[in-house]
Amino acid sequence: MNALPPAHRLRVAIIGGGFSGTAVAWHLARTHRPERISISVIEPRPLLGGGLAYSSEEPAHRVNVPAVRMSMAPDDPQHFARWLAGSGELERDIDAIWKNGDAYPRRRVFGRYVAEHLAPYLGSGVVRHVEGPAIRVTRETAGAGWTVHTSTGPVAADIVVLAATHPQPAIPAALIHLSEASGFIADPYAPAALAGIGPDASVLIVGSGLTSADMVAELDRRGHRGRILSLSRRGLRSRGHPDIRGEPFGDFASTPATTALRLLEDIRATLAAAHAANVNWQSVFDQLRLQGPVLWSALSPPERARLVRQLRVFWDVHRFRIAPQVASVLDRRHAAGTFDTIAARLVASNDEDGSLAVSFRRRGQTRIETTRFDAVINTTGPAHGQALQLNPALSSLAKAGLIRVDQYGLGIETSLDSRAVGSDGKAVAALFVAGPLARATFGELMGLPEVARHAQTVAAEIAKLLETLPPAEAIGANTTHGPVAA
Repeated sequence: MNALPPAHRLRVAIIGGGFSGTAVAWHLARTHRPERISISVIEPRPLLGGGLAYSSEEPAHRVNVPAVRMSMAPDDPQHFARWLAGSGELERDIDAIWKNGDAYPRRRVFGRYVAEHLAPYLGSGVVRHVEGPAIRVTRETAGAGWTVHTSTGPVAADIVVLAATHPQPAIPAALIHLSEASGFIADPYAPAALAGIGPDASVLIVGSGLTSADMVAELDRRGHRGRILSLSRRGLRSRGHPDIRGEPFGDFASTPATTALRLLEDIRATLAAAHAANVNWQSVFDQLRLQGPVLWSALSPPERARLVRQLRVFWDVHRFRIAPQVASVLDRRHAAGTFDTIAARLVASNDEDGSLAVSFRRRGQTRIETTRFDAVINTTGPAHGQALQLNPALSSLAKAGLIRVDQYGLGIETSLDSRAVGSDGKAVAALFVAGPLARATFGELMGLPEVARHAQTVAAEIAKLLETLPPAEAIGANTTHGPVAA
């Protein structure tokens, strides 16, 4: 096949400028000349690269893995660590270095690192930031290109990449009567979301994962000393990091389990072997994470569904660990009797003149308890299963039959080459999915190393179209030359 005409600039529109979308743009931009490609990143935040995860200005919000394990460049694991060492950030944040020498900088620092590496391509014009939300996406007649409608105008594209941010947590049905209450916080990462909580306020945090831990750490930094109760169905708190990091331990990939039960048995046996060898459990889960794609692909759809339904919560609290600085706050507050985590199911709620009454049933009990709180914080996790309803751009594509929810309720159904699958069960050639919304196909796609690798893979798939196929046959592109339309 012939290459693209030199005058043609492949127009790529990336919806979402958090880490996933920015990483795709960076990998594309640094491997192609400006005259060959034009990339528009559609993101309402003023800076690209931070997204929900790495935009927080709160000093207590830290990355939850050591800096040496974070990198935009999967083939260069020390990429971020080198930048961090020369950035001056560690000198300005004396608490970033933990006792064992590992660095856990503030999350916004990682966002700055991503933004600075994309900046040269923004300056050169290869990448441009469309500062506004994507409202609707339409495909041109006969599939000849796309238009992404944004609040600042339309963006024409040959290829669209869906790298939307994590959806805001869904409000549990039992808390719906609190949704308008002044003490109810639906979006815990909204700017100054916790600023109105007084130092002696009693606080209920719904959820006990990473976000819940962030809220406890932030409240503590703000001088809060009142009672904090964290509630989740299983009452499992995110685990911490070992004092001494080890190498991944075990082998789950040589003969991968074909059922969820067998996988659980393999994990338990490997944990026992690790204990006997004086190896920490975190090393076992590090190996599970590395071999996750092989394990996921070996399971049939019913077994994948069983894994998600029955074991996902246990995986999450061991896999997504909290920074030791945050863990120390939780441990200190628990020892002081001002923080606790319980396993319970929400039953009902009511706003009584600013006092938020919440009823719940503890796990294994029949009695319903009702407790009053001054504030209730919702940290139930991103509503990935509702992303197609909550995000207007994704909703428009779903209504057009161009994307659909995956069968496990994790996000968007995606082919093995990261293209979105439409309602007809066929992959849409010029529509890619990057990041966590594609995890039903690839298994582990929430941690930064996996997301970075997937962004690189998506960029490589797009590069194949650019380098080897003519626009009409490869992507249905029109013959417009020059920069992307705005």
